[in-house]
Amino acid sequence: MLRWPRRVVRFYTDGFRSMTVGRKLWVIIIIKLIVIFGVLKLFFFPDFLGSRYDSDADRAGAVRESLTSVDSNCF
Repeated sequence: MLRWPRRVVRFYTDGFRSMTVGRKLWVIIIIKLIVIFGVLKLFFFPDFLGSRYDSDADRAGAVRESLTSVDSNCF
């Protein structure tokens, strides 16, 4: 008798092996994820801490200050 992790893996591998339309859908999903996490990250989420601060201590201080500062507009 196979243990449950092996049974789960076998279930999914057999299911993916017998897919026809699903393979095309998975390719589309993977391409979308690459675009979302790869391309958009490059253009819309630049590394501000790396470009503005020289050391890890300076970066940590900036993050700490940002998290602990009280903004009067929030209340």
